[in-house]
Amino acid sequence: MAQQAGLPPREAMEFDCVIVGAGPSGLAAAIRLKQLAAASGKDISVVVLEKGSEVGAHILSGAVIDPVGLNRLIPEWREKGAPVDTPVTEDRFLVLGPAGEVRLPNWPMPPMMKNHGNYIVSLGALCKWLGEQATELGVEIYPGFAAVEALYNNRGAVVGVATGDMGIGRDGKPKDSFVRGMELRGKYTLIGEGARGSLTKMLIKKFELDRGHEPQKYGIGIKELWQVAPEKHQRGLVQHSFGWPLDNRTGGGSFLYHYGENLVAVGFVVHLNYENPYLSPYEEFQRFKTHPEIRKFLEGGKRIAYGARAIAAGGLQSLPKLTFPGGVLVGDDAGFLNASRIKGSHCAIKSGALAAEACFEALAAERERDELTAFPQKFEQSWLYDELYRARNFKPWMAKGMQLGGLMFGIDQILFRGKAPWTLHHSGPDHAKLKPASQFQPINYPKPDGIVSFDRLSSVFLSSTNHEEDQPCHLTLKDASVPIRINLAEYDAPEQRYCPAGVYEIVRDEAGQNPRLQINAQNCVHCKTCDIKDPTQNINWVVPQGGEGPTYPNM
Repeated sequence: MAQQAGLPPREAMEFDCVIVGAGPSGLAAAIRLKQLAAASGKDISVVVLEKGSEVGAHILSGAVIDPVGLNRLIPEWREKGAPVDTPVTEDRFLVLGPAGEVRLPNWPMPPMMKNHGNYIVSLGALCKWLGEQATELGVEIYPGFAAVEALYNNRGAVVGVATGDMGIGRDGKPKDSFVRGMELRGKYTLIGEGARGSLTKMLIKKFELDRGHEPQKYGIGIKELWQVAPEKHQRGLVQHSFGWPLDNRTGGGSFLYHYGENLVAVGFVVHLNYENPYLSPYEEFQRFKTHPEIRKFLEGGKRIAYGARAIAAGGLQSLPKLTFPGGVLVGDDAGFLNASRIKGSHCAIKSGALAAEACFEALAAERERDELTAFPQKFEQSWLYDELYRARNFKPWMAKGMQLGGLMFGIDQILFRGKAPWTLHHSGPDHAKLKPASQFQPINYPKPDGIVSFDRLSSVFLSSTNHEEDQPCHLTLKDASVPIRINLAEYDAPEQRYCPAGVYEIVRDEAGQNPRLQINAQNCVHCKTCDIKDPTQNINWVVPQGGEGPTYPNM
């Protein structure tokens, strides 16, 4: 791509460390590098690229955070005004049925399910603050720049990344607004794009980082932010629920977090190993909100934001090799999230800090573009490894059904303290779990009531997503015939249902014949679910122009 015919050469900038992604892991790595440099009297140049329009624009999380990562990265975060000011005051666990609920007592819950000492936050706001801390330390942050490819030297080591060209038309030709992308070259490159990063996919394939490792497992998390009536707000309440509307075979759960000024984050997670091609995670979420125990908080309130994002939930077994010549994977890109705790930001921060320490040691020794083997060594000696080791059987147990899985994982945690003498394995990638439509009946989801449940288009509007229409579609197909020939014929076009933004649509002529797949890429919220769940793995998600996609307010 760097030598595309007819295009001018890219300008290049040199840094000691190039970081892709201004999320918790990338920003933590940048901050830690600058801290170490200052302590040693060295000058290290660090740049962070962010494809969102601003730091925090693409950040989506529950978000209850364990401050352990933040405590160690910036011990004085309170004095520095971090937007972390709603401590958890109550944990509540519910099992939902179609019309009622059972509240579970707190005392038998495993320690990892308890949130004492944690905080409810906007992770997007926290990332903005971390970005400010990084900038004060001398980190250069470039929002609106999407990394499209890794750059290699003649030995095959990564030497940086290139950002995408701007102003390319749908026909693939430069427009009047064309601006060539840039090369950002570094002695080391840290990749923290978030779950299912497009650049990470390329690096994993090129360096076979997943060889000998179990497939990554994912969930889709769908979230709304509500401003509720003051009398219904219980600041500091963390409520988790399981069961309805999902059946026992379909893994997932839901949450309501009360924080700030009458704000409630309401969310729904569906494990992407589900079998039924008619299932729609978005519609299940809307149905969930109609439950009396959930509706009572939301009715009379105002929905102010919406978003969706894939979650890497495979745990320790699914971590790929973390290093490649010239760089490392950090955060959700690698899969450091602890799915059993429904938390990942503290893991991301720690992984970024550990990678930074390995990177600094190499730079101090005047090394460059080799393999940072100290990073996985530091990880294996850290509390992060211990935490993920204790949680390693969560996802495999949950795959056996929510009731049996929940019981067995509870025994794993309470009786064995997460150190059972066995490690369970994943049964295969999520896209292979979908079964033919002939084995199921379509699901008749209720129409949205416009009070607590809504259609996808009105939801996408709240995400403030934006894509210039005249550009190559970033939702690419390896084979244009597959959506009709296989996906429609065998699975009744499941992409119409697993996409939480209504991007994929089967359209027909006036006679109802000649079906074709229409891709409404302007609606894409960058969740990556299509890339994960497509049964034929025919959809390949790539970055659009930098700065495009959702701009999540306070998510």
